[in-house]
Amino acid sequence: MDQTEARYAEIARLMVETGDWVVLQIDYGVPFWAKPPLSTWAAAASMLIFGVSEFAVRLPYFMACLGIALWIGRYRSNSSVPFLIPGCILMTIPEFYLHAGVVSTDVFLLLSIVIVMLSFWESMQESAAPYWGYIFFLGMGLGMLAKGPIVGILTLPPIFLWCWQSNQLSKAFRKAPWILGTLIFIGIALPWYYLTEKCAPGFIDYFVIGEHFNRYFNSEWKGDKYGFPKQQPLGIIWVFFLAFTLPWCIAFFSWLRKKWSTLKSNTWVIFLFLWMLWPLLFFTTSKSLIHPYILPSIVPFALLVTHAWTEIRYSNRYLNFGMALPILMILIYLTGWADPIFKNNSDKNLISLTQNSSCFSLDHKSYSSQFYTRGVIQKIEKSNFSDWQIKHPNAYILIRHKDSAAVFKNNNRSKLRLIATNKKKGLYTNE
Repeated sequence: MDQTEARYAEIARLMVETGDWVVLQIDYGVPFWAKPPLSTWAAAASMLIFGVSEFAVRLPYFMACLGIALWIGRYRSNSSVPFLIPGCILMTIPEFYLHAGVVSTDVFLLLSIVIVMLSFWESMQESAAPYWGYIFFLGMGLGMLAKGPIVGILTLPPIFLWCWQSNQLSKAFRKAPWILGTLIFIGIALPWYYLTEKCAPGFIDYFVIGEHFNRYFNSEWKGDKYGFPKQQPLGIIWVFFLAFTLPWCIAFFSWLRKKWSTLKSNTWVIFLFLWMLWPLLFFTTSKSLIHPYILPSIVPFALLVTHAWTEIRYSNRYLNFGMALPILMILIYLTGWADPIFKNNSDKNLISLTQNSSCFSLDHKSYSSQFYTRGVIQKIEKSNFSDWQIKHPNAYILIRHKDSAAVFKNNNRSKLRLIATNKKKGLYTNE
């Protein structure tokens, strides 16, 4: 669907076609500076193996979510809780479920954060294997390639607060493999940033200053090349969290109200709480945000529910109710109720009717039209449409947005025949 998912799918497809694995491109020769490449590399590699398709481009995101769901099974604090319960809880949290298989950079940022946080926890245990310290720095490097410096902003403060609260700051500094760990971090993250700035000067300024500082502090930031200002009320992040963690938030806060006094000394619970709360607190003062910003808080939330599992009344009922969302989504898909939504937010159905004809779009190329035509579709400017028609007498297919109706009235519309429409666009041919 346009715009976000189709955009990242097209960027990955362009990477496969052009063979340029350094500079991400939003169109041929047009660099994409908004995000680092980790998720795009994964999607592009999948398409190299399976071919260009929706399945191939979505597969790495599903595998990342599935891997997280299976990994957290080892972190249930009560051995009587089945291994798969944490993953089942996670997969039935709406925010996580909706990202399992969606083309989104947030999934690989979440994977990086999980690696950082859980490897740090492991490294702080008595007789911990030394490789956990190296995995921590590896996770930080992957986070820089997943979404940039935000990985440190969302992980280091809760880690510091937990160390300070539990009087383990000195222990954490002593156990960290600073020299080799830093080299691992630099070796993973720095080469791509250096090469991208070298090949596309201006990337660092736009990505680090624009995407991280201007986007956070200024909801009306005009420098966004790829999106639009997102005006949200202050504190909306908490509404997103409560809405997208149903029904588990009901069970969790009911348990927390009764048990909080006995949990203050539990270092694992405090660690999870700080991990869960920090992203929500950080984004509380930002007006420029969307609901995926709560994703870093979802894994610790699922682990907290797991910790409370044996004490949650009717826990199995909550699990059954939570499974209603996946089942409902499957039923909606099978019945076709959602088809109008997909049809109106993607050019896939229109493109399927173009067959082998030359394909053009009036004034705007959607990312889905670029993906489904394998980059063949070309844009025509409204101001040049009359002259363009004269110069293109051969058969062609034209997609136009409903807002372009005035252009058709002022031009030789009789040469064009309407083939198909959706709510937003029409497909025309001159045959």
